[in-house]
Amino acid sequence: MTEDDILKSLSTVEEPDLKKDLVTLNMVKDIVIKGNEVSFTIVLTTPACPLKDKIKKDCEKAIHKNFENAVVTVSWSSNTTSLRVDKKEVLKGVKNIIAVVSGKGGVGKSTVASNLALAIAQGGAKVGLMDADIYGPSVHIMFGVRGERPVMRDVDGKGKIVPIERFGIKLMSIGLLVDEKQAVVWRGPMVSSAIRQFVTDVDWGELDYLIIDMPPGTGDIHLTIVQTVPVTGVIVVTTPQLVALADAKKGIAMFNQPGLKVPIIGLVENMSYFTPAELPENKYYIFGKEGGKKLAMEFDIPFLGEIPLVQSVREGGDIGIPVMMSDDEASKKAFMEFGDSAIRGISMKNAMMPDEVVAETI
Repeated sequence: MTEDDILKSLSTVEEPDLKKDLVTLNMVKDIVIKGNEVSFTIVLTTPACPLKDKIKKDCEKAIHKNFENAVVTVSWSSNTTSLRVDKKEVLKGVKNIIAVVSGKGGVGKSTVASNLALAIAQGGAKVGLMDADIYGPSVHIMFGVRGERPVMRDVDGKGKIVPIERFGIKLMSIGLLVDEKQAVVWRGPMVSSAIRQFVTDVDWGELDYLIIDMPPGTGDIHLTIVQTVPVTGVIVVTTPQLVALADAKKGIAMFNQPGLKVPIIGLVENMSYFTPAELPENKYYIFGKEGGKKLAMEFDIPFLGEIPLVQSVREGGDIGIPVMMSDDEASKKAFMEFGDSAIRGISMKNAMMPDEVVAETI
């Protein structure tokens, strides 16, 4: 075996999403051959890549086709893809910024954003979660950090807020800075100023993904976010019923406007069906069936999955232990599948879209 032989074999292995071979994509590194043993490293587009096992099996199969007795060792490294066009040089250490949005309140957007962040982090990525819902913050409750206060740190001569860390996620929410008993009664400019501070005055450090839990609807905060930072893409959360779908359309339409130029990663349907704990195989479509999937088809955007309505999801958010950190395997599986779909969608957007369309501020 020679290095050229190995490269020739691996040139037949296709990256499942990008539809090009690993060699053409420059994903094969550090080939070492000793007798009948060969080892090499595959450079993934994200440490949270859900396709590792398939890629590994395909590599082994390709090499064994030409060298039957070869002992193949595959190692992994990652270089999280990013096509952020950052004219203002804010959040330089953050590779991808993902906004989680909904057209209306009550669809479980914060629950989805929180568990998405955890699902991605469990794949090995560095993840932050920013709660941009100034009037109704909930991330600090869902992660069990109520009453905690972030500290300040000097970074390059400037005082910056250090995010709270919980379950391996960096967190920032207005709920960590104000008394829960006090209502945030601010006009639009004050809210926009606070959001800018969450971006520029927080020491987020190096992150593969910053998930932003946006407020419901379409308004000032949404515009402030896309004007302040280049957002890689948007994930839309809806529930199956007609009212939620109608409002989700407005959210999709907002980010489809030519001036915003923010790609939509896809749509996820929350509370898709109810599954009682004592009947885990049963599905009851309380709010209707496949409304989210039909809406995704209507707008020609990816459908990222269905999240069931399960009691443990609600309980986990209330007690500060998100379902991704619980023993509810069925719900965890739904969020992991959703997270995998989201990660693949982000990687594909970064790989396939021209720079001028991706993550550009207005």
